This record gives sequence, structure tokens and C-alpha cells, in this order.
Amino acid sequence: MPAFERHVFVCHNVRPDDAPRPSCTADGTSDLHTRLQQLTKAAGLAGKVRINKAGCLDQCEHGPVMVVYPEAVWYGKVRPEDAASIVTEHLVAGSPVERLRLAEECLNTKSCFHRD
Repeated sequence: MPAFERHVFVCHNVRPDDAPRPSCTADGTSDLHTRLQQLTKAAGLAGKVRINKAGCLDQCEHGPVMVVYPEAVWYGKVRPEDAASIVTEHLVAGSPVERLRLAEECLNTKSCFHRD
């Protein structure tokens, strides 16, 4: 089997209600993950794009969060209804969805304006 062209990781992390940082999901399930799988298959990308569940991606203040590799494009505040845009614009056409893309300066830093 040939290698996948892209891997998509969708955070499924769950934290307690009193945790200092938010969770990407409340119960460890994700309609976003399911919708991405459905739309990727419908677009004929089965075997080319892999949609994976991930633990914490450490971008909690932006959740629900996901990342597409090999481009390392991070998306934040992604809702299930955004899945169609991500599949058609990014996974099929190769153009990241800028309205959902996380700012580079907000990744892996404690100084992002989204963090307290």
C-alpha cells in the first residue's frame, strides 16, 4: 500500500471541568472527526488521506483543534460544519482554509493573545 499523501489529526482530548486549560471535546467523541472521515471518503481520498484521532495537541485555547501534515497546517475553533471546506479546499484542492487557520505566532507559545 502506498504512503498516505496527508495525515489529519483531530484532537479528542478530555480534561476535567475544573482543569486550568479547556478540552477540545467534552466526552472524547468528535462529530468533526466523523464528518471529516465521511467527506474524505466521498471525495475519493480513501487511501490518500488518513483522518486520525489524537490526544492533546497542546493548542487547547484554540479547540477544537486539528492539524494537517505534511504541510503542518493548524486549524482552530473548527466545527463539524467546517469539515466540508477543509476537505474541498485543502485536502482536494491543496489550499488551506485561511479563516480557520491558526496564526503562526499562537502555536506552541505561552504569549498568544488567546492564553490567559
